[in-house]
Amino acid sequence: MKVRDALLDELAQHTIDDKPYWFRLDRRDFLKLFGGGLLVCLADVSTWAQESGRNFGGHELPKDIASWLHIAADGRVTVFTGKVEVGQNIRTSLAQQVAEELRVPFDTITMVMGDTDLVPWDAGTFGSRTTPTMGPQLRTMAAAARDMLIETAAARWKVDPATLTAADAKVTNPRNGHSLTYGELTRGEKLMKTVSGEVALTPASDWKVAGTAVPKVNGRDFVTGKHKYPSDIVRPGMMFGKVLRPAGFNATLVSVDTSGAEKISGAKVVQDGNFIAVAAADASTAESALSALRATWNVPAQPSNKELFALLKQPPATQQEDRGPEHVSGSVPQAMASALIQLHQQYTVQYIAHAPLEPRAAVAEWVSGKLTVWTGTQRPFGVRDELMAAFHIPVEQVRVIQPDMGSGYGGKHTGEAAVEAARLAKATGKPVKVVWTREEEFTWAYFRPAGLIEISSGAQHDGTLVAWEHHNYNSGPAAITTPYNVANQLIQFHPANSPLRQGSYRSLAATANHFARESHMDEVAHAVGMDPLEFRMKNLSDPRLRAVFQTAAEKFGWGGSKSTSQRGFGIAGGTDKGGYVATCVEVEINPDKKIKIRRVVQAWESGAIVNPDGLRNQVGGAIVQAIGGALFESIQFANGRILNPHFAQYRVPRFSDTPQIEIVLIDRKDLPSAGAGESGIVGLAPAVGNAIFAATGTRLRNMPMAPPSAASGETVSMFRS
Repeated sequence: MKVRDALLDELAQHTIDDKPYWFRLDRRDFLKLFGGGLLVCLADVSTWAQESGRNFGGHELPKDIASWLHIAADGRVTVFTGKVEVGQNIRTSLAQQVAEELRVPFDTITMVMGDTDLVPWDAGTFGSRTTPTMGPQLRTMAAAARDMLIETAAARWKVDPATLTAADAKVTNPRNGHSLTYGELTRGEKLMKTVSGEVALTPASDWKVAGTAVPKVNGRDFVTGKHKYPSDIVRPGMMFGKVLRPAGFNATLVSVDTSGAEKISGAKVVQDGNFIAVAAADASTAESALSALRATWNVPAQPSNKELFALLKQPPATQQEDRGPEHVSGSVPQAMASALIQLHQQYTVQYIAHAPLEPRAAVAEWVSGKLTVWTGTQRPFGVRDELMAAFHIPVEQVRVIQPDMGSGYGGKHTGEAAVEAARLAKATGKPVKVVWTREEEFTWAYFRPAGLIEISSGAQHDGTLVAWEHHNYNSGPAAITTPYNVANQLIQFHPANSPLRQGSYRSLAATANHFARESHMDEVAHAVGMDPLEFRMKNLSDPRLRAVFQTAAEKFGWGGSKSTSQRGFGIAGGTDKGGYVATCVEVEINPDKKIKIRRVVQAWESGAIVNPDGLRNQVGGAIVQAIGGALFESIQFANGRILNPHFAQYRVPRFSDTPQIEIVLIDRKDLPSAGAGESGIVGLAPAVGNAIFAATGTRLRNMPMAPPSAASGETVSMFRS
């Protein structure tokens, strides 16, 4: 798939289309903007995705070197990118790639990331697109800059550029030993060159800086607490804001009494349409003022988890004919009729929360009509567009800055806190900080979509797959197609009306589709009496996927031990976004049937490795995060409310849940580097489910497989099949 198509697919899968606020305009702003008529202003967070995203908003990436990097007179290199650091360590890996092509020491590079006033426009940091798209972009500009510097030196010395070399931030003439530093060549001026056509890049086999385990940039600051996250930002005279939330989803405001809050010294109440909030000089006073607001809400009757999957299977009333992407080959009905073994199963995944350590946070400041917002977001330019829409101001009057934030996992594509802080700052005339509570994050952020997946398959007794039908309701089309060889296929995604607000999550629906597909593959393997690995390999020709399966199995010692009633072994794998993964697990089933994952071996291949330590950390983090969704994470809801909006009830992986983890990286220097932020999460859940079946004979087809008690957050018995 082309890069553009992949990006558009990513944007289209989980568009956030709710409209959180209605803001009034004063008469002066109203007339200035529209000259008369009726206006309803909506901060529609889908505007960018629907218009700018799908049409790229008329944005074209700059072709001049100066937009991407600058070399100062002292030789320091500043690199500009709209990508942001969310914990995936791209600040380091992108700098490595620039250092490699520019031929400068790594520690001379400073990355400027996610500042909309300073960096080129960028769609956002998601979909594992940074390494395969921004990496080559910056490498190209760095290589072009290196060539330009060589040409500049050659012109000064009146020699052939081909006779000169660039290394260690200087250009040298090997014939006489003369050299000029990059700083001497640029004198700190902009590199005024437009790059067109192909630029030769350094092959991965020749990398000296890229491909090595360079330590994380500013890593010590994160360990010692010196780093300032968005929630740590402080501005002179800053106030603290709190927003009144509805009593439930889709609630309408009946009435509000603000008199109690208005009596609190130092508190200011802001009511603008359905936006009601308070601000004060300190967080405690703001909280007290919020508690003093008396609001009455009308909360309509709404479904719960009990009705979820029946609801998702109902087609949206407005999309009766829109059945989503479809992949068809051969004739599934005919192949099924001739298949000696036929299986039909359903698999489900619940809504889960992103649960970042840092909830949504923003500081907003208006100075001379210009709005500056510091916030944690994966889409600084998208948030800038939200602010432009909410306040009806031109692009040059909005700046969004993203300090490296406390994780996102796909959950911070939208700018709710930024809009809230900006609205309060405008009303108070002072900078305002808004930091969501954990309960707000669990309740009002969007969730990973729940899904119902139905798979039917047909196979012959020798293990040959002949038919495959896969229907995904609601969770999404990411990684929905099967990598296995099946002549007759029908694969389809069906949109649905979601009862909860849903959006992107790490790996999107690839987790759900891999869970269903790899669980089902295991079921077919047992039905035909074949070893699960042998069955997969029989029906698999993709050499990269075969390689990770073989590597993981060899490292794990697959087949060396047999499962027992207390201990089981499982395997699963797949591919998405250019990454190839295979996962082997060992689980222990204790006497009260609780599950303990003892060991995980995961093989990973995503082309040429830019930073092996960073990649290993990404894959290891994905494994740990996957434990939650596999075993116990799920959002419980009823009557328009979230029932487990705190970590006390919402179970996430703990240190005690972490198994022995072994990661095997396959470095394919002959292939382009792909992103690794997402797909490492997809193999664990099906491998665990397959291991549980191997030990107990019970097939668990619902995620989470060992759901916790809603009251205690503790894991209960696994048997929920």
